[in-house]
Amino acid sequence: MSATALDGDQPTTSDTLLSAMDLRKSFGHTTALDRAGITVARGEIVAIMGPSGSGKSTLLHCLAGLVTPDSGTVLFEGQDLADLSDRARSALRRGEFGFIFQFGQLVPELSCVENVALPLRLAGTRRRVAEARAREWLARLEVEQIADKRPGDVSGGQGQRVAVARALVTAPKVVFADEPTGALDSFSGEQVMRLLVDTAKQTGASLVLVTHEARVAAYSDREVVVRDGRTRQRAEVS
Repeated sequence: MSATALDGDQPTTSDTLLSAMDLRKSFGHTTALDRAGITVARGEIVAIMGPSGSGKSTLLHCLAGLVTPDSGTVLFEGQDLADLSDRARSALRRGEFGFIFQFGQLVPELSCVENVALPLRLAGTRRRVAEARAREWLARLEVEQIADKRPGDVSGGQGQRVAVARALVTAPKVVFADEPTGALDSFSGEQVMRLLVDTAKQTGASLVLVTHEARVAAYSDREVVVRDGRTRQRAEVS
């Protein structure tokens, strides 16, 4: 990893999949983002780092269309998210985006295979087809043996692998991961990150991950640091 530090983010290129420019977002009197910007290329793994309260999760949520910035622009494949209807943004999040959160956020009443199949079912895929594809993804994530168990009956590491499978089952173009190993021990965290990165690379998906852990950021191609709501590219990973 190089020690070179640059203000701002990489310039936009024709290979850019996702970009944000001059983002500002406040919650009451608290400023979360202050002219933040970032670009993500197709197939790139970008780690967003920063201390607690720096705005890194808010930046990820704006990129994913979960939070609307007060000003600035978020573009996905050249399309301004602000120009999309709520229905179109929801469809984007179901099909083109995948999500992994710190605590998995699996539906406790559903089995693991049903959790993974859920995005496909919401998109209209027949149950048998959706669950067959879900089982294939659980096998790829090395947890096919827990397919019919409920999330409360599996370990934290296994549950997070189920969450990774759910994020990737729709073949998204970009996966957003917010502290994906934050609730796991070091060993389980390393396993989840290895499988997440390997499967993202195999499918060609871009990966945007928020973390405060250097060992997690080490899996990325590039790191962007958020501090006081502003972004700075810190390093490139060779």
